[in-house]
Amino acid sequence: MAPADVAEPVYLDALGPRGPYRTRVPDTVTDVSGAEVARLSLVPPVYVDRALAALRKAGPVPADGLDALLAAAAEEFATGTVGGLGVREYEYLVSRTSGTPLTVVRDATRGTARFVARARASAEQGRPRGTVRDRPDPSLGAGHAVWARRGEVFAVNASGNHPGVHRLWLEALALGYRVAVRPSRREPFTPHRLVGALHRAGVGQDRLALLPTDHRTARTLIRGADRAVVYGGDDVVAEYAHDARVLPQGPGRTKILVTADTDWREHLDTIVASVADEAGTACVNATAVLVEGDPAPLAEALAARLSRLPGLPPQDTRAVLPVCPLDRALAVDSYLRSVAAGTRPWLGGDGVVDDLGDGSAVLRPTVHQVADAGAPQLGTELPFPCVWVAPWSRTDGIAPLRGTLVLSVLSRDRALLDTLVAEPSIANVYAGDHPTYWMAPGVPHDGYLSDFLMRGKAVVGIE
Repeated sequence: MAPADVAEPVYLDALGPRGPYRTRVPDTVTDVSGAEVARLSLVPPVYVDRALAALRKAGPVPADGLDALLAAAAEEFATGTVGGLGVREYEYLVSRTSGTPLTVVRDATRGTARFVARARASAEQGRPRGTVRDRPDPSLGAGHAVWARRGEVFAVNASGNHPGVHRLWLEALALGYRVAVRPSRREPFTPHRLVGALHRAGVGQDRLALLPTDHRTARTLIRGADRAVVYGGDDVVAEYAHDARVLPQGPGRTKILVTADTDWREHLDTIVASVADEAGTACVNATAVLVEGDPAPLAEALAARLSRLPGLPPQDTRAVLPVCPLDRALAVDSYLRSVAAGTRPWLGGDGVVDDLGDGSAVLRPTVHQVADAGAPQLGTELPFPCVWVAPWSRTDGIAPLRGTLVLSVLSRDRALLDTLVAEPSIANVYAGDHPTYWMAPGVPHDGYLSDFLMRGKAVVGIE
């Protein structure tokens, strides 16, 4: 689909328990240049309440035939025409509205399809070995444990930074939850297509709903569900930190550690990819690199590699960097300048805005060297390839590495690796040449989602 093909805005209806729902005054979805490309039906609180009630009355998606159903939905998502959009039209619109390079979106389409097909098997990976699934098993003796849901309705308050965020909630559907997805108004096309594909494959509309809302009504959705996942920044994490029903998904603060026993030059490709692949927009992109010894040579080499990346519109198949509206890019640049004060810029010190001349701008990479491993900048995460390089020493210990979604460790120090694996605030540890954005079905992203959704329940005397 080329820009000239977008003559009329696409209508994206809410997908409720009784079918599509279109409001009289829809919300406008614009691309990175400010042009209207879609109209999104936002539902009011009363609609959310009724939809949740209908979801609660429905039973789980039947386990029999679930794998075949998911395989059909995966194929539909990857190749079909859903909601009036073919896959190429869908990918073009995602790229133009989110500013994500088209090649990244296309890779995400294939990746999401794999996760759809494997959703049940992935969910089962998180089941404790001491439990059985769904029903009591007399062969296990007088007493045993059943893997049981903590609720019936799961709500998703999604983000729009990357299509891959919608892979997680598929496991909730496979575990028997009825699911309500509130899409990002920045990029509603992926959840609309995914929900539509699942409906066409056989998931009942009363078991899976797409409920676009404004921010205030989103709270109604979260309050009305038994369990919810919410994406956002530190403010979102703080808001829901004490609500056991809500799983906040905040900044990743993903890091790379290079120790003195490892030559970083042999791993530069992996370091560059960890920072810049996926356009640097994902929570699993590296935003800090800590080096035992002098960090300057690595920072210089990293800056040289990142400086070569072209600035292009997102729908260009050569694009690799994110694009956003010009005013937002200027705001990001202003914020970065204030945060980076006192650091040594190796790249991006003169600004990161590459004006495309149509109301949008590329966010160019930046590399800054900080004075020590305790520098506050290491906690700053921005939606483009922005990386802070710091010195690290054994006396710093693991304190600078805490609070990390993915920590990639380039080291031969097994004792250090064991310590990092044992650290509770580090969610994932990758040793060796594995980019920080590596993912696979069945491998936990930030723990298994089932840790939050399920529990072992003792059962005695039921046959």
